[in-house]
Amino acid sequence: MPTALPPRNAIDPRDTWDLSPIFKDPDAWRAANKQLQQLSQSFRDHYLDQLTAPEQIVAALDDLNAIETLRECVDCYAAFPKSADSTNPTLNARVATNANVQAQVDNALSFLLPALTDLPASTLATVRQLRPQYDGYIRHLQVAHGHTLAPNVEGALASMAPALDTFRNVRRQTIAGDMDFGTFSAHGQSHPLDFVSYEETYQKHPDTDIRRAAFTKFSATLHQYEHAFATAYLGQVTREKAEATLRGYDSVIDFLLADEEVPRALFDRQIDVLMDRLAPVMRRYVQHVADVRGLDHITYTDLQIDIDPDFAPQYRQSDAADIVAHATAVLGDDYQQLMRRAIGDRWVDYAANVGKDSGAYTEMPYGVHPYIMMTWTDTMPALYTLIHELGHVGQMQYSADAHPAINWVMPIYHCEAPSTFNELLLTRYLTEQAHDDARLQRFALSRLLGDTYFHNCVTHLLEAAFQREVYTLIDKGESFNAERLNQIKLGLLRKFWGDTVDLTGAETTWMRQDHYFLGLYSYSYSASLTIATQAWQALDQDQSSAVTRWREFLALGNSLPPVQAAAVAGVDVTTDAPLQHMVDFLDATERKIEGLTAAINRAEG
Repeated sequence: MPTALPPRNAIDPRDTWDLSPIFKDPDAWRAANKQLQQLSQSFRDHYLDQLTAPEQIVAALDDLNAIETLRECVDCYAAFPKSADSTNPTLNARVATNANVQAQVDNALSFLLPALTDLPASTLATVRQLRPQYDGYIRHLQVAHGHTLAPNVEGALASMAPALDTFRNVRRQTIAGDMDFGTFSAHGQSHPLDFVSYEETYQKHPDTDIRRAAFTKFSATLHQYEHAFATAYLGQVTREKAEATLRGYDSVIDFLLADEEVPRALFDRQIDVLMDRLAPVMRRYVQHVADVRGLDHITYTDLQIDIDPDFAPQYRQSDAADIVAHATAVLGDDYQQLMRRAIGDRWVDYAANVGKDSGAYTEMPYGVHPYIMMTWTDTMPALYTLIHELGHVGQMQYSADAHPAINWVMPIYHCEAPSTFNELLLTRYLTEQAHDDARLQRFALSRLLGDTYFHNCVTHLLEAAFQREVYTLIDKGESFNAERLNQIKLGLLRKFWGDTVDLTGAETTWMRQDHYFLGLYSYSYSASLTIATQAWQALDQDQSSAVTRWREFLALGNSLPPVQAAAVAGVDVTTDAPLQHMVDFLDATERKIEGLTAAINRAEG
């Protein structure tokens, strides 16, 4: 049972990440801040109005690469500690300082994009020949052509970035510093509640009374802050719409998709196909779980419970390295060693403490190594979270090894494929270990549906559908408040779940996700998992070729647009066939779970 979380300074350092490879201490970070400002200003002084010849442009991009390498280190050293403890005023001040420095750097570099996008195509073609490693960067310049603003306007936007980026921080700081969830009562006892403990523990708690009481209190507390959250979100989308209009886009969705080189048709198809074809499979699955668990009805907080909580295996943090290494063995010795190094060398922050962000993420300061933030709970979901994030570690490290700092970041459309592929590898490993144990097989397959696919193709899919409706409102010149957002969210949940689920209290679900402040990120989870599913299934057909393709895919960075990158992994995303293959696979998996339940019941008499 969760207890009140400890402060960050009470956490065992072995459960925290080691940031000293980025900078040895805050003084070194402050010195790097000054160096970054000097480098960016020198860059401006040297190259402003001078970028005409290919050789000059190549020199500028080489210097830009060095600036961006330092910049990522400076930014990560500020952001990482705050995400682990937002109650620390020193860390909050560091983030604010960093935001101002980053804005100054953006302003100093703001002349570059207009200068390069105005160049003749022949000049850029020569640059590509001279520095093929910058090909992806040049490709994005061509995408931006016609949508780049005058240098002074680009500079003004860069200078205003700290103010324009406050909306996400309002949400995060409200959760960390203002929200008081108090306690809730179940079975005559009082239980402490906070944002992280609900997300990480209570929403999947095996005791129905505790789980439902926690959700009731959690939802009621969210309602108390819904107007502040809605105002922050309105500020975010209004800002995005204003920039979209400035850059010549009629739709904010088209604006957000443009730099990712994703056609609107792919975005819409991802949402529409899964809302229509996946929903019946997931309804059948949650109803089966409810029947097994003996629930009289299904509430929103029952959707991700374990099918067999008495059987739920416990996984210690100390066991993780061996399990991950075995699960990912197919990807090669070097990949396994990278996984072990990430776990053993304190690249991961496992701690649960006051002020730590919920959820998990992986980020890499270029030139150092990736870092993972998560909360470990000795459960299978925590193990899945870890191997998911380690999938990002593998991709980031491989891409960074293969590409320069201005060309190493994988496009959003498929950036979650490496992480979800790892989840599929874990499921395969667990089911293989189960042998003839029907309960363990069923538990592992239920985690596949209840964690991997639920998280990526239900939770984030519904977020994407929500975003599409919100942005459509904004494109029409309309606005929204908390009540309207609640209505939109509830309507989408009803469309997906039908009459299968009692959705009382679920209308505030939009308040639980930070992705709404990150552009169109949510849809990428299901898009990525669609790619990962087909690539994973290919292991059964020709393992050697499938592994080779996947390792090539991991190292692509930003060298290819999404459609071509997916093709490297052996997946054709120009049709809905991969989506249908994934739905068919999930349908078969759900039916296998029902078959295993029948076998278990027969064995138990």
